[in-house]
Amino acid sequence: MVKVSIGVPVYNVDQWLRQCLDSIRQQSFQDFEVIMVDDGSTDNSFEICQEYVSKDERFKLYHQENKGLAGARNTCLKHMTGDFIAWLDSDDWLENDYLERLVSTQAKTGADIVCIGIKTFMNDEFYMGSHQDKYGAFPDHVIPKKIAMSDVFWGIYALISVWGNIMDAKLYKGVVFSEGLNYEDQGNKFKLYLNSKKIVGIPELGYVYRIRSGSITQDGAANFKKIFEGKVMQITNLEKFMYYIENADYEVDYFHSLYSEWLDKQLQSVDSSWDDNQQERYRSFISRHKKLFEKNRN
Repeated sequence: MVKVSIGVPVYNVDQWLRQCLDSIRQQSFQDFEVIMVDDGSTDNSFEICQEYVSKDERFKLYHQENKGLAGARNTCLKHMTGDFIAWLDSDDWLENDYLERLVSTQAKTGADIVCIGIKTFMNDEFYMGSHQDKYGAFPDHVIPKKIAMSDVFWGIYALISVWGNIMDAKLYKGVVFSEGLNYEDQGNKFKLYLNSKKIVGIPELGYVYRIRSGSITQDGAANFKKIFEGKVMQITNLEKFMYYIENADYEVDYFHSLYSEWLDKQLQSVDSSWDDNQQERYRSFISRHKKLFEKNRN
């Protein structure tokens, strides 16, 4: 058994894939396996993955018909054997000591989740976030569970993405990513936090997140239809989140308050560039879900 299993879902990323996979091979910490799942790529991504399998036995490759990102993650999970699980999106990359910092921090703290800060790469420039500095505000860098979970609403600590951390593989027992939905991180990561005992944040940068034209999170960002569909998916995920919170009877009043506040913020964030019909459609959708939430809450 290896220490860390790294899951790499792959779909039509031949332009960036070698940089991603090379950044794994160049890690100063070497006790890992890489589970690559080609999700029906139509470019040269599958062939590039085969190159790495042929020259490094730690790289394992599986191919499937296109199921989307969540479906690829689920296939990764079926084949992982490591004590800890990490994720790397196939157009992103890692600093050379990424795993070493995460693993050594876990050994020192006994945490079942260890997170590290991310930096963004866009238009050939790096952008340094401030979330990693906030980890240092917690005593011994231990992030309270409810604070970590509340990031599903505001994203203050960049803790919602499944990448940027290592997690005890036991936390994934029984966890399945919701297929057929975008923003699958937001709709699933909280399950892992709910089962965790200790979360530690390293106030440094180690994961490089690439923002590119054509990525899932960037397509049509200025288009009302895309924004509205994204909001529908966000609320679907948050209602799922609230369902889990209520069933677990975990800090229910706290998260009820946060969700109510979040819905109010959405009503205040109507884009003035939208026409009247679009603004009304957006407000009506948010208002309907707020009324439904308040009704179920009482």
